[in-house]
Amino acid sequence: MHSDPIADLLTRIRNGAQAHKDSVDVPHSKIKVEIVKILEAEGFVLSHEITTESKFPTIKVNLRYDHKRKSLINHIARVSKPGLRVYKPVTDLKPIRSGLTTRIISTSAGLMTDREARKRKIGGEILCEVY
Repeated sequence: MHSDPIADLLTRIRNGAQAHKDSVDVPHSKIKVEIVKILEAEGFVLSHEITTESKFPTIKVNLRYDHKRKSLINHIARVSKPGLRVYKPVTDLKPIRSGLTTRIISTSAGLMTDREARKRKIGGEILCEVY
């Protein structure tokens, strides 16, 4: 049992990218699937699939690299931690790094990127940052 399963997901993706793995396996949960879907839509990972071959379902995340085999994820980090939650209203969701950083936010309307949250005028808990 992990105390922070989202941090575990991000760490597995970060370590897999640094080791130039083609894919990483992560224990399944609904929130992890939603985070991976956002990473896929933003172009940071190639694809994902949910496998139920073993007793516990897993998410297989296929990592994405450029033509020089360099990972497209330069930085992926947890912002809001179990011991210190970070909530921001929509007025504080300013673009970071000229809009190149994607923040995944948990809102009352579900998980979404910071760009989508600004467009829909919703604040929430900042789960992680990726660039």
